[in-house]
Amino acid sequence: MTIEVIVARYGLAALFAGAALEGEAAVIAGGVLAHKGLLSLPLAMLVAALGSFTADQGWFYAGRHFRDHRWIAAARGKPAFAKAVAAFERRPTGFIFAFRFLYGLRTVSPIAIGSTQVSARLYAIVNGISAACWGVIFSGIGYVFGHSFERVLGRLAAGRHLWWVVGGLLVAGIAFGGWRWYKARHA
Repeated sequence: MTIEVIVARYGLAALFAGAALEGEAAVIAGGVLAHKGLLSLPLAMLVAALGSFTADQGWFYAGRHFRDHRWIAAARGKPAFAKAVAAFERRPTGFIFAFRFLYGLRTVSPIAIGSTQVSARLYAIVNGISAACWGVIFSGIGYVFGHSFERVLGRLAAGRHLWWVVGGLLVAGIAFGGWRWYKARHA
């Protein structure tokens, strides 16, 4: 199976999952694939935004509907949760927009916001706008700097090895995201 067939079959699904589970590294990789002509840039941006939006909506509703569950109650005791709620209380709409850009607060923030009294409609609207901006920015970074990324990766990024490089970056990004989640949960 050629790289084009693999990307055509799994590229956007992998980008959606990567944006939902890990974030920036997956979306930048999607921009690099668009730079190579293996994905449509507007479609990569849209799928990245949808992946991020969907995951954050899910976490918001988890915080909303399971706020008394022991897992959410345990999360409330973590410093990152308290930090997210405090930032949200100062500027609710601004924090909903900005949390996905803030290191260390991205995973816990939708849960924390869901446990507040903010309307689900306001959260969905601001989350959608923020996810769209995030998808465009990070896909654009991958696209604009795609040539530089290729040069840095050298021969591995050329031809049939590109999928392995992108896959490796996605796996590394997901592993890093899992490590951050673990550290935040056990802090």
